[in-house]
Amino acid sequence: MERLVIQKATLKDATLIHSIQLKAFKPLLDKYHDFDTSPANETMQRTKDRLQQKQTDYYLIVYDKITVGAIRIVRKDNRRYRVSPIFILPEHQGKGIASATMQVTESLYEDAVIWELDTILEEQKLCGLYEKLGYCKTGKVTKMNERMTIVFYEKKLV
Repeated sequence: MERLVIQKATLKDATLIHSIQLKAFKPLLDKYHDFDTSPANETMQRTKDRLQQKQTDYYLIVYDKITVGAIRIVRKDNRRYRVSPIFILPEHQGKGIASATMQVTESLYEDAVIWELDTILEEQKLCGLYEKLGYCKTGKVTKMNERMTIVFYEKKLV
């Protein structure tokens, strides 16, 4: 997808990242009412704090020269990496951007042996996206409220 550019973010991008995150997760917040855990309810300070973590890399997702989302990668022990979160503006979802972003981003971390992420079990499109990319359910689930369950995935590369 040559129209896609993954660009390393800095603290200067915090306002943009936070704004896109709120817009991207608002429909899920409205649907699941997960007010305590939704990225749509996070503060600007939380975004800034994450951008400054040594173990975190943020990338802006630029599609057709427009910043349409972001992805955060967390480096863990033993060559494990975690996607937490990835988000695309609603008007740009369904174009294959998230899938392409995941593939490009994973290729940047050549030492990775395991990738981890979690998503909303009730969102079958999201589950399907990650499963298509080779992620498998770990068996761990967390019930957030009567409407929403978080399901955990990992992708083993060796």
